[in-house]
Amino acid sequence: MRLLTDTHALIWWWTGSDRLSVVAREAMADPANVVFASALCAWEIASKVRIGKLPEMADQISRYGALIDAAGFTNLPLGHEQALLAARLPGDHRDPIDRLIAAQAIEDDLTVVTKDAEFAGFGCKVMW
Repeated sequence: MRLLTDTHALIWWWTGSDRLSVVAREAMADPANVVFASALCAWEIASKVRIGKLPEMADQISRYGALIDAAGFTNLPLGHEQALLAARLPGDHRDPIDRLIAAQAIEDDLTVVTKDAEFAGFGCKVMW
């Protein structure tokens, strides 16, 4: 299976939080699965650290690339194709990061690891 982490799933993976579902944790840990972390997660975490919403992630964001590599995950860059698709996705959900992650999942046939039920409305596969 090919998975794409939503930002909260990546944070909860790194922190070992029990807020990450058992299904998600097992899928992300399964070496048979390929796990992608969007560049958008790096941006979102760094932005929230900067404004004081995620001070506990300051160390992790300074080592983002190394932590992605250590987990065996693959960084997924954002291209203009995904940006254009994100703008055209249906629905009223206004979070641009969610729209962009959904577009990446659709373009690359990935399953989004997220607790956010809104993703299914974009037409992408979800797991939680």
